[in-house]
Order: sequence, then structure tokens, then C-alpha cells
Amino acid sequence: EIHVKEPIEKEVNPRLLPGELLLCEASTVYKYVQEDGSNRGTYGKLVCTNFKISFLDDDSASDDNEPQFKNKIVGENDITLQCVDQIYGVYDEKKKLLTGQLRKYPETLIIYCKDLRVFNFCLRYTKEEEVKRIVSGIVHHSQTPKLLKRLFLFSYASAAPNNADGRNQTVMFETLEDWRDELERTKGNVKYKAVTTNEGYRVSEKLPLYFVVPICISEDSILKYEGRGIPIWCWSCHNGAALLKMSSFPKEQDDSTSQMQKAFLDGIYKTISKPPYELLRLDDLSSSLPSLQDIQTAYTRFKQLFLIDNSTDFWATDVKWFSLLESTNWLEIIRRVLKKAIEVAECLEIQHTNVLLIEESATDLCCVISSLVQVMMDSYSRTKSGFQSLIQKEWVIGGHNFLDRCNHLHKSEKEEAPVFLLLLNCVWQLVQQYPPAFEFTETYLTVLSDSLYVPIFSTFFFNSQHQRDTNKSGESLKTQSGPFRFLTVWDWSVQFDPKALAFLNNPLYAEKPKPDRSQRKTARFKHQRQLSLPLTQAKPSTKRGFFREETDHLIKNILGKRIGKFINSSDEPPNSLREFYDSWHSKPVDYHGLLLPRIDGPEIKVWAQRYLRWIPEAQLHGGGTIATAAKILDLMEEVQSLQVKMDEEHSQAVSGDVHSVPLLRNSARLSSLFPFALLQRQSVKPALPTSTWKDLEDEDDLVKRDDEFVDLSGDML
Repeated sequence: EIHVKEPIEKEVNPRLLPGELLLCEASTVYKYVQEDGSNRGTYGKLVCTNFKISFLDDDSASDDNEPQFKNKIVGENDITLQCVDQIYGVYDEKKKLLTGQLRKYPETLIIYCKDLRVFNFCLRYTKEEEVKRIVSGIVHHSQTPKLLKRLFLFSYASAAPNNADGRNQTVMFETLEDWRDELERTKGNVKYKAVTTNEGYRVSEKLPLYFVVPICISEDSILKYEGRGIPIWCWSCHNGAALLKMSSFPKEQDDSTSQMQKAFLDGIYKTISKPPYELLRLDDLSSSLPSLQDIQTAYTRFKQLFLIDNSTDFWATDVKWFSLLESTNWLEIIRRVLKKAIEVAECLEIQHTNVLLIEESATDLCCVISSLVQVMMDSYSRTKSGFQSLIQKEWVIGGHNFLDRCNHLHKSEKEEAPVFLLLLNCVWQLVQQYPPAFEFTETYLTVLSDSLYVPIFSTFFFNSQHQRDTNKSGESLKTQSGPFRFLTVWDWSVQFDPKALAFLNNPLYAEKPKPDRSQRKTARFKHQRQLSLPLTQAKPSTKRGFFREETDHLIKNILGKRIGKFINSSDEPPNSLREFYDSWHSKPVDYHGLLLPRIDGPEIKVWAQRYLRWIPEAQLHGGGTIATAAKILDLMEEVQSLQVKMDEEHSQAVSGDVHSVPLLRNSARLSSLFPFALLQRQSVKPALPTSTWKDLEDEDDLVKRDDEFVDLSGDML
């Protein structure tokens, strides 16, 4: 049985951006609603442009159902071509991956997105010619290799008026002055200098125009090996110790070349190990952290847990949630990266030692570790403008290969790896452990991860500053000729209106250090998808460090060898590091000082908002962090209105500069998946013969009472 919403009679046309062209379309397409097992859905038109795939139904024509958190560029039924992960066709109830030329066309099209949405389109009622055009068009434009200049980024830049917000406070690090200001801010200008050696990219196309090196490094040294073997400055600690990075020499070289390079490196190390420089510690990240291939493999497995077609699939995998989650190894990689950042922080903070991170290109894991260390040690990097400036410095100008790592051009899957997403996952761990320390919210991190796939911003669509600069020149429709004027993702007003922007700012951000750490309580869940892997049945002792696990026979007996192997997966680190970690966690948190993440097994959690936001079964009605935030925003607006009244009573001059925040009334009815998914009805559990449902029956009544206020003090989704 199919529950049909009658086909629309009025013509619905897509809203096209400047430079966006309609390529193909199909009418009478039926879009399934996925949250239950029925074939419920709605009829509409499926279109493909040079920017996105879009489904248009009669609701698309009206503004009555506007969500409170609306993206002005990408709607809820829009998929940018770069956001398409895989496309499957259903032939006689069998799924088949669609690539290249198609001989036979499917009756159902399933699109899996990189932001983890899943779209099911039934094409049975669509004309055969339209099916051929739309399926071929979608597969061709989203899955086949393309040239850089064919990205929508260039079409948009040449057609759109440049109305960029000039009030953006993000430091772009495109000028020599920006680097000198950063040196002065971190007091690093005594021992380090910004150099212009690479002007015109005469040293290397992979290096930025301007960068910072130790004062003792000569221009000839920088030029000798195209910048390889040169320590490049990232950041200076308050005690003078600095974080540096260096691209290593290729390992496969003939003996004479290797000897020359070794002698060159020895000379560099000796030069920067003498006063006024601190002692130097080398850290080769290629040997101490997982490879990019390991990271890609782990994430590919991990994301499959969330690309769920229907409610039955959700509940079928729910009983195996913990073993599936552990087998991906994604949380373990996050833990290892955070642990490495703690090691570097200990060297800088306690041992007053310079740390030199070494990697083949110094543009992948070097970016992750250097960014994490700065977020942990520099409170400026925990403000919104500071964090954005950090991403510009270490990633955009630093030369991370966004184009290759995100595979935007579908050139090579071998180069693909979610390195930037790994950083955001690590930062999220800190944000959820120490919310008052950050000016931005997890919603900010989520929309930042989504922006990776929106090709109207240049931020994440080039491999280097050189590539961006050389592709800037081109014909513009508005000015006849001249360079393209690309938008930056940091101008959030392009994507969101002021009401939506309020969700990106943390209302509980601590302007001044607070001595007390907030104590979090555990919470039970309706489903098994708890956000971390358990080590014990109860909350672990805060005294238990992540370095040494006691030989607890009870734990081994209960949890078996599988979890035991997970616990002991890391080598025993030195005593000084263990003491540093335990000592810091035994003291109250200074939200404007050093932050160390808790990285015991259960402390590393799944980023629920990003990964579970499209799954209705995983929502908490009236619960989660967003309901807490809604209550706080309510109180803030009430306080502001009372302040205005007091000002009116005590003064004739009333200030007109009070910025109100959006009022989210009746927040107990919000879902924990808000603002990305609105409150949806509770899905029906399938009748599967497992003992799990018996355990869940006792909680059914609580979930159904979604009109009641739910205690928000627990650590929920």
C-alpha cells in the first residue's frame, strides 16, 4: 500500500543562484519518507543543476513552513553535487551502485550524502525519457571526474554581485602584516621572523606566499630544497617554547643525495638548538599516528552506521551498536590524536621544549596536531574569530589539500581522507567536555563541516594558496574582465539570517575564568546508541588515568577479551606525561587557560548532532543540549527585556542597541536533533524477536509524554 500525497498541479520552479543553470528535470517523482517502514511520501519534481540536485514539492513554493534554522543557500531537499557520496539504483528490489554509463535505468534512486542524509526517489510513475535524462544527469554531474574551472565556484563568482560583509574579524594570513601581528600577539617575534622569500612562489608552489621561520635560518637554506627540511613556525607558548612543523625529504633517495640532506638537517637542528632557542624535540607523525589510509578506512566504516535507509535497519543494527562502533576504529583514532596533542602540550608547557612536527608534506596530520594544541593552550583560538583565523593559518594558507582530500573533482579516491573532519571531531570532544571555554557551539562545528561541500566559498576548494591565486584570474560577467572575487565561508550571513546565527554562539561562554568544573551525570537512552564505548557498567572513577589500567578481574570477566584489547591498545607513555595529565585533571578548570581533554575510553564520544541528526529514532523529545540552550536563550531575552524596562524607568534616553536573541518557546517540545531536524513523530518499533525490546518497554511511557518537561541536567544527546 502506498500513502499518496496527490501530485502537484501548479508549476514549481527551482530557486536558482547567480550562475546556476538548470541541466535536467523529471516530473511525477515520488520521494519516500524514511522514518517508518511504510511507503509514505510525496510527489514532486526532481531537478539537477550545475550546483545541486533538488526535489521540489508543493511545500517548496510556500514560505509557511520555513524552519527556524534555515540555510539560505542549501535547502532541506537540496544536495550540492559535491555533497553526493554514492548513488544506488534499485532493480527488482536489489541495490546496485551507479557509476558511468547506464544500460538499464532503476525504478528507485537512492542518494547517500556526505552530510549523512539519505534520499529515496521512486521513478515508477515518471516518464521513461525523463527517467533516463535525470538519472544520467545526476550520475554524470556528481560522480564523474571534472576540471577545476568547471566547479560551480567559478560560475557563481563570475555572476554574483560581491556583497561580502566587511565586518569579518577573521585574520586571513594573506599578507606579511597578518603574520607579523600573529608573531607579536604570541610574543614570538624575538626568535622568529616572517619571510618574503616565496614571493612569486619562487621557492615552492606548495608553500604560502609568506610564512615564519627561526631568525637564524638564511634565505639560501630556504631555497636549497624548495622549503623541505626548514622548520616553519606555527605558534609560540607564553614561556617562549614554540610549535614548529617541517616537510620531510622523500625516503627513497640515492646515497649521496641522502647524505647531503642529512648533513643539511643536522646543520638546521644545531642552529635552532642553541640559545636563545629552547631544546628541540622531533616528532615524526607518520610513525606515531595512523596513516591517511587508516583514517579513511575507519571513517568509511564509521559513516555506514549512520547511513540508514529505514526504521527497520535502525533497530536491526541497534542490538549490535557497541561492537559495530568499536570495529570501525574511528573513536580510537580520535583518542590517539588527542593523546598526541596532550604530549605536545606537555613538552611546551612543562618541559619548555620546542616541538618540531615532521610529516612528508606537513599539510595533513601536522595541521591537525598544531591546530589542536593551539585550541588547548591558547584561549584566543577558542573564540569564533580566533578559531576561524586558526583554520585560515594552519589549513587554508598552510596548504592542506582540500580539493584532493575531499575528492571534490572525483579525480582519485586514493588521495581522499577526512583529515579536516578529524580535527572538527577532536575539537567537538573539547567543546562538549568544557562548554564554557568556547565562544562557539557544536552547531557551529556542524555547519562548518557541512560547508566543506558548498562550492560558492573558495575556503575549502583549493589545494594551496598558489592554486587559488593562479585560478583567480578570469572573465567576470559583471565587470567584463578581472579577477574572480571569491566568497569566504567565514561570512556566515551568506548562509544564515541573524536568528539562525544565534545558534552558532555559545550563550554560556565564560568571559572570565571560573574555578568550579561542572559535574556531569550519566543518562539512559531509549536506544542502544550511546555515544561512547563502555569500559565498565558504571561511570569510571575520575582517578583512573587513561595511561594505566588496573588489572581489574571483574572488568575482564564481564567485558571479555574484546574490550580488554581496546583498553590496552596504546603503549605505556613516560611517567612525566602521566603525572602532567593526572595533575591537571585533579585541579579546577581555568576556562581561559590550558585545557586537556579527558580521553578515557568512555570519554571519547560520538558527535551526536552531526551523525544522528537525520535519524528520527535517535532523537530525545524535549531533551538534549539544544533544549538546554533554548531555555538559556529564553532567560537571556527575559533579562534583556527587564533591563530595557529598568532603563526606561531610570532614564529618558532609551538605548536602541539591545540585540535580542530568538525566543524558542515551548522548548520541551524540541527534539535533540533540532535545529537540523524538526520534531517528528515517534517511529514504530518493528516486531523483531530480540530481548532488547523487553528492556525498552519500561521506558515507553516516558518517551510518549513529549509534552512534559524533561530534566535537562543529564548529559544527553
